[in-house]
Amino acid sequence: MKRQITIITICAILFTLCGSVDAQQTGKILRIGFLDGSTASGMTVLVKAFRQEMRKLGWIDGKNLIIEYRFAENKGQERLPELAGELVRLKVDLIVVTGTPPALAAKKATTTIPIVMTNPGDPVGAGLIASLARPGGNITGLSSLSPELGTKRLEILKDAVPNLTRAGLLWLSGAGIAQTLQVKELRPAAAALKLKLEEIEAQADAKGLEIAFQIAKQKQVGAIMTTVSRPFFAERKRIVELAGKNRLPAIYFQKEFVDEGGLMFYGADFDDLFRKAAHYVDKILKGAKPADLPVQQPTKFEFIINLKAAKQIGLTLSPDFLARANQVIK
Repeated sequence: MKRQITIITICAILFTLCGSVDAQQTGKILRIGFLDGSTASGMTVLVKAFRQEMRKLGWIDGKNLIIEYRFAENKGQERLPELAGELVRLKVDLIVVTGTPPALAAKKATTTIPIVMTNPGDPVGAGLIASLARPGGNITGLSSLSPELGTKRLEILKDAVPNLTRAGLLWLSGAGIAQTLQVKELRPAAAALKLKLEEIEAQADAKGLEIAFQIAKQKQVGAIMTTVSRPFFAERKRIVELAGKNRLPAIYFQKEFVDEGGLMFYGADFDDLFRKAAHYVDKILKGAKPADLPVQQPTKFEFIINLKAAKQIGLTLSPDFLARANQVIK
């Protein structure tokens, strides 16, 4: 009988201690950084997806979590290292990065604070991780497959404009290795499609984009696309307007371009990537190590065509081509 009482007493003490620890953990407010190369306004839709998923997982901004946002305002090369350093000095518990340049800046700033990637194109090629299965170090998260999907977009563009011989490629000025990897992948793809690829360096601002489209017209390109970058995404409304103004068929890397009136989108569901990133953050904040979490590649791809945009630029798309789309906006 005494033995039973002793066991019950010990269990009661352990239960009380566990409850006390849980209460302490619940009461603690953790702090994470969010590092992006573009603008807060341009990233609103994706930040919203991330925050909604964090909330579903029990992380409520201002209650048990504080998010420190840092945006480089399309001046990544200049500002990202400084902003990454700020987050490290704040001693955040984790840093979320939205692409290759922010990830590289964060990696250089810290080897101990966990880093979760949302959508770098080729994290292995960029030197961010050792491999997808075993990332190693303090970095893990998602990859958007940017180089490979760029090739597919070029193929779709050629199919949409059968007589296309010259395609324009806007690539972000000063963006570093992420842009280099994408362009390197597209050159042989263009050659295989018998396309002349006109590579046009562009600044992601009003004046820079206007100049880039003027160059595209001077080079007599018949269609246009951009490399994947957060600054281009932030300026998506302006890019779509310029493509329409110059009557250039275009394919984009995120569906939000089509939401703004763009012609076509093919690629990964970025909302889904940002929501999945929240699950990585949740696991790490609860004790998981980044090195033990394999990097995921996207599994959801969409092809969307906006017939309104096609009509505005006088482009006729064949029924067979339209049948390939997941969604046709009429």
